[in-house]
Amino acid sequence: MSAEVDALTVVNQLRDLAADPLNRRAIVEDQGCLPGLILFFDHPNPQVVYSALLAVRYLAECRANREKLKSELGMMLSLQNVMQKSTSPGETKLLASEIYEILQSAGKEEAEQAEAAAASCRRKAHFFLGSNNKRAKTIVLHIDGLDDSTRRSLCEEALLKIRGVISFTFQMAVKRCVVRIRSDLKAEALGTAINSTKVLTAQQVLKTEDGELMVPFQEDSAVLVEENTDIPDYLPEDESPSQEQDKAVTRVGSITDGTGWLSTAANFLSRSFY
Repeated sequence: MSAEVDALTVVNQLRDLAADPLNRRAIVEDQGCLPGLILFFDHPNPQVVYSALLAVRYLAECRANREKLKSELGMMLSLQNVMQKSTSPGETKLLASEIYEILQSAGKEEAEQAEAAAASCRRKAHFFLGSNNKRAKTIVLHIDGLDDSTRRSLCEEALLKIRGVISFTFQMAVKRCVVRIRSDLKAEALGTAINSTKVLTAQQVLKTEDGELMVPFQEDSAVLVEENTDIPDYLPEDESPSQEQDKAVTRVGSITDGTGWLSTAANFLSRSFY
């Protein structure tokens, strides 16, 4: 197995572990994982860079992690480098910019954020922060058929192919997916891509004065979905490390198991970079 595939395997596993809120503190407290993720920001494979950024984005959702992330050696400078790098894909720059803004504001708005914490939890449309970013917007989808890890992987593949998708998070218990997209991308493009799987059906969740309203996407609407070619496709299923990702994410609900895997990742990072 090549070093690049090894790197992709490790960063994808870290991304999937970071997607579980139970693992975020352990990852940030591990001495090897954050330095490794920062080094991945400069990796020649843009998919490795994007996965590393998405992992940090997940970690930053935990407010207690933000000061540590911000103060980690090289974090802010590396994010700036990704944002300014001419070869960085547009979605990668937007994600790096969003992370940078969140970490920059860490510590400055603690009182205001604490006061709004309860409201933020109720308003799932704001699951990803940075809603004041005019270049991006948040779309909440209810997806019928989103019942297990196989269906989730199918939905991930559909979303990753869309140019303009910045990041997304699943709420499996309520069959929801919260997607951050560029402001010029229509929500219908998400619905078209997900519905094209034939086993998943997406509806947009809208907030109203009376609560939530679920709006189905028109089956006969001809929305052109621009495929994302900036970021390379994920590995084929027979080679992809994501074959075991759902077992890993479920298994690491136990912090002990998660920490064990983090040690393995840290060993890889030390062997590769130090």
